[in-house]
Amino acid sequence: MTAHLLTGVRPYGEDAADILVIDGRIAAIGPEAAAQAPAEAERHAFDELIALPGLVDIHTHLREPGGESAETVYTGTRAAAVGGYTAVFAMANTNPVQDNAGVVEQVLRLGQDAGWVDVHPVGAVSQGLKGEQLSEMGAMAGSAAQVRVFSDDGRCVYDPVLMRRALEYVKSFDGVIAQHSQDPRLTEGSQMHEGAVSAELGLRGWPAVAEESIIARDVLLAEHVGSRLHVCHLSTSGSVDIIRWAKARGIDVTAEVTPHHLLLTDEMARSYSPLYKVNPPLRTAEDVEAVREALADGTIDVVGTDHAPHPLEDKDCEWQAGAFGMTGLETALPILIETMVSTGRMTWRDIARVMSTTPALIGRVRDQGQGLEVGAPANITVVDPTVRRTIDGASQWTHSTNTPYAGMELPGQVIATFLHGRPTVLAGAPVEKRDED
Repeated sequence: MTAHLLTGVRPYGEDAADILVIDGRIAAIGPEAAAQAPAEAERHAFDELIALPGLVDIHTHLREPGGESAETVYTGTRAAAVGGYTAVFAMANTNPVQDNAGVVEQVLRLGQDAGWVDVHPVGAVSQGLKGEQLSEMGAMAGSAAQVRVFSDDGRCVYDPVLMRRALEYVKSFDGVIAQHSQDPRLTEGSQMHEGAVSAELGLRGWPAVAEESIIARDVLLAEHVGSRLHVCHLSTSGSVDIIRWAKARGIDVTAEVTPHHLLLTDEMARSYSPLYKVNPPLRTAEDVEAVREALADGTIDVVGTDHAPHPLEDKDCEWQAGAFGMTGLETALPILIETMVSTGRMTWRDIARVMSTTPALIGRVRDQGQGLEVGAPANITVVDPTVRRTIDGASQWTHSTNTPYAGMELPGQVIATFLHGRPTVLAGAPVEKRDED
């Protein structure tokens, strides 16, 4: 038997209570927890710190296989644990692509061997991400990885016939298509958001309508087929309006927003630093306000990091040559504290909903996101919201350093993370998996 007693924590930021964990599940919460704790229980004093269900990221790029110079499953999931995550969904744009049972099972095994978080591979919608033929979705769904989320993220499933077929196919096993909404013909050669700043800087713009037109098409396809659609990294006020309309109509659509689209704007491009180059691009202050409001009112369902690590040479260069993408696993919760909790827009229970419960539900993961309750799997994140840290990319646990927040001071630090009752982070640092675990 393994047991841990977490004393003095405040579940969801509410009244202090002890939490007893035995053999990977929550055995007691409240005054009785200490009394029921076995003598051999490891005790952790977390007085006045916030306890949340382990965070779940619906949108992570771990790069392995094929992109190990940027990230590996081991380093990416270690960073996820430090950020408070207990599960991540690993995107399909690896090399080879996660478009068959063999590759998704390889990623699953790499995650199990690393032991930092539960890794759920995302299957590609199309073979080789080429947008021409459907991938082996049924085989991936029936594999050991039990894939339920499919995405060509990084590329839009642009062909409406292929998109319709994909939506129809996943219905048989309750899967979901997660779309990267970007009309490629409207964004060819684009470098940043199309607007006043791009015109002033002389950089080719990525218009908001390139995102909004694909979302509009896809929600109508999802309604026609009667299937589930998930919109990745929504970024514009117009996209919010479309999702709000679709939900009012009863269409089975969910949407995510990234931390960087909640905080940063296209004004950052004035630095010409590729650290701020991302796809979809940073938008206007008006768009940031719209997505914050939509996350608070439930129009946007979840926060997905779109953690996109890159080798140094892909970001330490001129803007036009820089790769699209930012790291985000270790800074997501601090940004939500800064933009949503500190401003009074959301409570800690709301944070648990958009960063744990709902992502797990979308991905059909049963042993994550269940909340802090007796009998639930002991996936727990403990955070100190009073700490303010200056972000330093070089000191993060991810393999890559391409954070757009370097030098920024952000609130909150994850003090501990428990994965199925086993500590993966203590005192803010990762705890290596032991042989007996």
